[in-house]
Amino acid sequence: MKIVITEGAVISCGDISFDGFNKFGDVKIFDNLKYNDLEKEIVDTDILLCNKVNVDHNILEKAKRLQYIGTFATGYNNIDIEYCKQKGITVCNAGSYSTNAIAQQTFGYIINHFSKINQYNGFVKDGGWINSPLFSPIAFPTDEIASKTLGIIGYGNIGKTVAKIARAFEMNVIVYTRTVREDGETKFVSFDELLKNSDIITLHCPLTPDNADMFDADTFNRCKDGAYFINTARGGLVDEYALRDALTCGKLSGAAVDVVKQEPMSNDCPLLDAPNITITPHSGWVPLETRKRLFKIVEDNITAFLNGKPQNVVSK
Repeated sequence: MKIVITEGAVISCGDISFDGFNKFGDVKIFDNLKYNDLEKEIVDTDILLCNKVNVDHNILEKAKRLQYIGTFATGYNNIDIEYCKQKGITVCNAGSYSTNAIAQQTFGYIINHFSKINQYNGFVKDGGWINSPLFSPIAFPTDEIASKTLGIIGYGNIGKTVAKIARAFEMNVIVYTRTVREDGETKFVSFDELLKNSDIITLHCPLTPDNADMFDADTFNRCKDGAYFINTARGGLVDEYALRDALTCGKLSGAAVDVVKQEPMSNDCPLLDAPNITITPHSGWVPLETRKRLFKIVEDNITAFLNGKPQNVVSK
């Protein structure tokens, strides 16, 4: 079988070997295969392993031998799932590989924002402490996160792990999700109630046609004054102009995003010059342990598929 890995340079910087995939067939690894080149390559491909490249109807109708698509990711909004169902192409994702890493990234943002770690580090490096008459200069106001209300949107593995960490910090946790599964511990609320009461809002839901731009100007206006906003899910969930405006006018006290609509970020992204925002380059999932787990899941998914018992299936 011919196996194509579309974005090898994205998932390994040379620190993880792709040799484990050789047992399945002839492997072609591309650093960052673009859409037009994938269109040519897909014709005689049996197994496609991708990350974010667009695998749409036009690509798939040229795939004469394609049996299986595996994602080096949890999300699969880059794949035309309906067309895959029509053609009997199995699609499997790597659902839970990044749970701990994304939860860690989320709390990195939260602690940095409320403890002002970056600001205090800059203050010291600029000579502020050396020149201060006080042993402990209060250069920036800080807050404890204990007793703050954390609003979580989406309650899969990542959302649940974020809630667990929040409770360890003695935070109040409220959750909005489309599928409520009562567990006797979680407080599920309406979307409006979450916006109204959350000191911190963090997104951990997939991007679908129904929730694109769910955080628009109206949504931000309904947030609690001074709320802190975090998006580690998908850039398409947020109207970036609306987020910039909410930061500029002070409706939000700050924001942190690991994802934007166009990745890599374009030089005209409206968030680039927004005040009080931390932007990281979709890096929440990149710890070495996380990516090793990802490779193992993708390999195991192929094995299960070839054995006739596919797992982590999103389409077949």
